[in-house]
Amino acid sequence: MADIRPFSALRPAPGLEPEIASLPYDVYSRAEARLEAERRPRSFLCIDRAETQLPPSADMYGDECYRKAGELFEDAISRGDFLRDEKPCFYLYEQTFQGRTQTGIVACASVDEYESGVIRRHENTRPEKEMDRIRHVDALSAQTGPIFLCYRDSQVLHSLVNGIKEEEPYCDFVTEDGVRSRCWKIGDPDLTAAISEAFRAIPTLYIADGHHRCASAARAALMRRQQHPDWTGEEEFNRFLCVLFPAGDLMIMDYNRVVSDLNGLTEEDFLAALGRKGTVEALPSEEGNPLPDHRGQVVFYLPGGRYRFTFREDLRPQDPVHSLDVSLLQDQILAPVLGIEDPASDPRLSFVGGIRGPQELKRRVEEGAAAAMAMYPTSMEELMRVADARLLMPPKSTWFEPKLLSGLFIHTFER
Repeated sequence: MADIRPFSALRPAPGLEPEIASLPYDVYSRAEARLEAERRPRSFLCIDRAETQLPPSADMYGDECYRKAGELFEDAISRGDFLRDEKPCFYLYEQTFQGRTQTGIVACASVDEYESGVIRRHENTRPEKEMDRIRHVDALSAQTGPIFLCYRDSQVLHSLVNGIKEEEPYCDFVTEDGVRSRCWKIGDPDLTAAISEAFRAIPTLYIADGHHRCASAARAALMRRQQHPDWTGEEEFNRFLCVLFPAGDLMIMDYNRVVSDLNGLTEEDFLAALGRKGTVEALPSEEGNPLPDHRGQVVFYLPGGRYRFTFREDLRPQDPVHSLDVSLLQDQILAPVLGIEDPASDPRLSFVGGIRGPQELKRRVEEGAAAAMAMYPTSMEELMRVADARLLMPPKSTWFEPKLLSGLFIHTFER
């Protein structure tokens, strides 16, 4: 069962949500973060990336940076930018983007259930990225960026959510990237009890996005337990901030590949190698910037033209990981044909999120890349199959959009 609980959120004061809410800390480079913080001085990014408020020479992973984050957080609370709900509540967080809406329940999930595998992951994490967020969480005694969780669709939760959405939201705003956000507070004890009870009937939750934030929350909780040897499990540091979406609401976008060279092959040689792995169809230039039509298909952008390639189905194994299209590409093309054995570290390979569109792949090739590969998106069912098998996906297998905003809901706990 899933132990999902309400909490007393620290939230932006009414009307400040559009000024404070920010994209996640890790979508910005250091230079981009500083520019964004200068442009939007009330943005929560200033706290999430406190090096933006220090001299450019400051170490973004130094003690001074985390101290600054804590000071900025306390200053924002003191001047009234944030208010705290008096009693534990659930919240609804609805996002609408490009004609599609997803609605999640904002809550706290159990660190122990992450450790035990009730909350399942599909990606590896890097210790240095974990440590950054551990130190940030520790400096603030708060989790500020929610973990994006999903669950297999529940009719009970669907009905509860739809009933709540008949009321007026307490905030409704559109960000510069065109995402509309609406939020509701759920404080009625009968409703919060019904939501908690509905989650107890759900055996498994899945991390869609935010693996590093989740791992960091778990490690930060273990640190607090060491500092509080009389802990009972009821302390707030035993739980982490999340937004839980039904899988049916979510859409994974394509995560595309670009290579800088063809490993010494001519374009004709490369196309011939593809032909031994499946069928290759040259596409007319008037087709625009095409994308794959179905699973098992890749569109290759090459200097000499664009080609729709379809893998032979007998090459697809039954294994949940190696049957993924991104795995087929790696196992059948990138490694044996192009010599890219480690996609996580080979400098000849780069990745382009689907939000940037196929025109970005065309641009990369026009600017000198040897090939760009438009992938068919991984499905939610594939993601859950991998997680259920306790396996991990290859790097850059999923791209979720829209991103969850930071600063809209903050979970604080004992120092």
